Amino acid sequence: MYYGEIKNYDIANGLGVRVSLFVSGCTNRCEGCFQPQTWDFSFGKEFTVQTEDQIIEMLAPSYINGLSVLGGEPFEPENQKVLLPFLKKVKSTFPEKDIWVYSGFTFEELTTDGSYCKTAHTGDMLSLVDTLIDGRFVLALKDISLQFRGSSNQRILDVKRSLETGKAVSRKMDKR
Repeated sequence: MYYGEIKNYDIANGLGVRVSLFVSGCTNRCEGCFQPQTWDFSFGKEFTVQTEDQIIEMLAPSYINGLSVLGGEPFEPENQKVLLPFLKKVKSTFPEKDIWVYSGFTFEELTTDGSYCKTAHTGDMLSLVDTLIDGRFVLALKDISLQFRGSSNQRILDVKRSLETGKAVSRKMDKR
């Protein structure tokens, strides 16, 4: 897997101060995407053990709320293989920090057998995610007033509750 950027002290992609990882590779290719260069699976730098260690170090300060993973597309099947062990490492190292993932795939696509994005890793990966921003960016529904989303079709989901109920459950946006 490759990544385009790592942002430290990010306040735009989730609640609080975060570390954000922008992975490469996306087959959704939404019109008006703010990072079309990340559609290419080999854009940027290779994601290595050293990259993981760098992110773990960035997450260490107590004022960092958690990790946000964006794209590209984190739930592309080939990205899931690399992200799953990394997210496990993040959760085991920092159980008090939350993980947000932005995906063009919907919760329903991620949990439906036979869909392109559901792999042997998807369920385990979702179990490590606290908040999922789901849905493809739709240029005609673009709304810059939305918190943490680009278009009005996208949802902010509480993944644990969604997995428990088997349907998408919106996350209550508290101020942590």
